[in-house]
Amino acid sequence: MGLTLSAKSKGIYMRIRCDIDRLYLLLAAALTLLLAGCATTPPLHVDLMPSPQVYGEGGITPFTDDNVITESPYMGMLYATDRAPSDPETAKKQKERFYTSVRGSLLRLGLAEINLGEGEYTWEEARQISLAKNRPDKYPLNVVDVDELGILNDSYHPFVEEELLALRSEEPAQRFAKLINGKLDLSRQKDIFIYVPGYKVVFENPVLVAMELWHYLGYEGVFIAFSWPATPKQTAYFTDAETTIASAYFLQVFLEYLAQSTTAEHINIVGYSQGTRVVTRAIQNLALKNSGSTRQEVQQQMRIGNVILIGGDLSRETMASYIIDGFLKIPNHLTVYVSEKDKAMSMAEFLFGRQRIGGMFKPDELTPSVVRFLEHTPEVSVVNVTDAEGATTENGHRYFRKSPWASSDLLMILRYNLSPAERGLVQSDGLPIWSFPPDYITQLRGAIMKANPSLGGIIKEQDTTDDQ
Repeated sequence: MGLTLSAKSKGIYMRIRCDIDRLYLLLAAALTLLLAGCATTPPLHVDLMPSPQVYGEGGITPFTDDNVITESPYMGMLYATDRAPSDPETAKKQKERFYTSVRGSLLRLGLAEINLGEGEYTWEEARQISLAKNRPDKYPLNVVDVDELGILNDSYHPFVEEELLALRSEEPAQRFAKLINGKLDLSRQKDIFIYVPGYKVVFENPVLVAMELWHYLGYEGVFIAFSWPATPKQTAYFTDAETTIASAYFLQVFLEYLAQSTTAEHINIVGYSQGTRVVTRAIQNLALKNSGSTRQEVQQQMRIGNVILIGGDLSRETMASYIIDGFLKIPNHLTVYVSEKDKAMSMAEFLFGRQRIGGMFKPDELTPSVVRFLEHTPEVSVVNVTDAEGATTENGHRYFRKSPWASSDLLMILRYNLSPAERGLVQSDGLPIWSFPPDYITQLRGAIMKANPSLGGIIKEQDTTDDQ
């Protein structure tokens, strides 16, 4: 027997339902505004991040060899994207000059041309300006043009349309690998670095953020932007969350291609905000695919070095399930940055009713099992940035670019593969969570000098230019 409602009851039900829907939309709108830190304004450029403080008065510089620029086989930023390319009509919209926010069915490889600053700057001028304490706040980076090399052959699958199958070729993958290997041959650090952005950004955003991170690595190794099809709309949060699942497959394929086709010693991945969903799902895919192999065998084959998750927007339960299924077989080390003051994480936790991996543990959430896991799993580090200088700027979500301490820590993981203790971080209250002490920068500079004693002469040469 069915349940029937009177007209009055139906009216009450509809009003309650409308109120719930309005509340849901209000919360979604609030969330998208808080997470707007993942985007750029205006959308087609980023202003160069503050100089990491490790490069300040101590005289340490990332720019120790001009040959990595002047003799490089390419100028600009390599990228991989599963976005659909723009057609002539779409390209008229400035927000989608090269690629749209529509999910593409394949992975495209290319090289973006970047303009640094508002004028024509030489390499030496760009170096000095980017490290100067009194440089302008607005120092824009722009994508001038892109050169798409073609579609990665390994990304073809049974659901590709015939017109795209006709384009299938090994040449794009070979050309892309040649650029990478040529650059690695010139670098003292033989690593690849991949940046995966958050939600609500256009194609250019990850390309430009990857460029500024690479700039502060002294252009060592090879940096690649993985521009998954996030949507530049305020209401895109839930749509983009679903898109990360599809994009994770392409990141997995891309990582396998890099391991097979390049000479990189390590492949490092930095995931930000919703981009951490792409990263973790891709690593999980690799873990399941290699479930029959040992950790040593997988790492020897894949060469995944550091996986770094910043403002991670996925639930702790999801991350735990990935770890149970073998996630930690894949990377050499996993670093998870967390913050008590990340308002975007707080809103996401409220909306989903689940703690995010980017939010700091509350005292009662550090259960004995969690403490035991962190204490006995040296391949995982949790770093609390709450006390890092500048980490609460804006909504506290973009600290990896806004905090000169957090950016210093991130870059020195990538450059020197230093452990939290080696970087000068500390643990307090007997808990396995790393945090920033007041003398962090001094400690970090000392660690870098131990890791690279050759910087001693460079520091002396820099002494007279520190105040530029």
